[in-house]
Amino acid sequence: MEVNAARALAGARTCFVGIGLPSTAANLARRTVNPDLVLVYESGTIGSKPTRLPLSIGDGELADTADAVVSVPEMFNYWLQGGRIDVGFLGAAQVDRYANINTTVVHRGPGRPEGRLPGAGGAPEIAANCGQVLMVLRHSRRNFVGALDFVTTLGHGGGPKDRAALGMPGAGPTAVITDLGVLRPDPVTAELVLTALHPGVTVDQVRDATGWDLKEAAHLGVTDPPTAAELAALRALKAAAAQDGPAAQAPARNTPAAGTRKDAS
Repeated sequence: MEVNAARALAGARTCFVGIGLPSTAANLARRTVNPDLVLVYESGTIGSKPTRLPLSIGDGELADTADAVVSVPEMFNYWLQGGRIDVGFLGAAQVDRYANINTTVVHRGPGRPEGRLPGAGGAPEIAANCGQVLMVLRHSRRNFVGALDFVTTLGHGGGPKDRAALGMPGAGPTAVITDLGVLRPDPVTAELVLTALHPGVTVDQVRDATGWDLKEAAHLGVTDPPTAAELAALRALKAAAAQDGPAAQAPARNTPAAGTRKDAS
């Protein structure tokens, strides 16, 4: 999933990066398919070249390695809303068939309190204004739902004309990359369609993990396996994060034994 997400950034000039899987993919792209990719984070860093995966948009590594650091209002008003970013890269908690995103709240059933999520952040503006949007998340019925519990970020609304009707200049989501394959919006309906499988994955697996009647492309592709160079670059990024992150620097403390719920989780 991470390797294919990085490959999707080949040829892009600038990428507005979300934290988590999008950040992993964008930093991997700089080390493999697109060394000149300019990474932009909503905290105001432009051209960041982190030596490890950042922990958040406020990670000092992003500012220390950036070409420039601007204010957040400038980042959104001038760079993002000004149409100066080619690709926005987002994650999600829930996605529907039109690539709309929920990162705000999930319903957990009768008698149970709502599950609160991190919220919108800059995602609505990223999805509205970037030239195109890529999304990366793991594929399950929990994430790919028939109806969102809350619409945080508009993808294609309810069809192909909704973005234009709302005055959104960007093309919106052009690919959703998961651990099972790649989905892209149908050019006529804007509904997500399965266009490629990862090696060893079947169409039935993807359908079983999707909360709506997922359609497949007439010519269904299979993604190329990760190369040795891609895997080495990805593992080096993760090893650097493990070595330099706060967990490595924090003093020893009592931790749950292996095999507990926290450890599995």
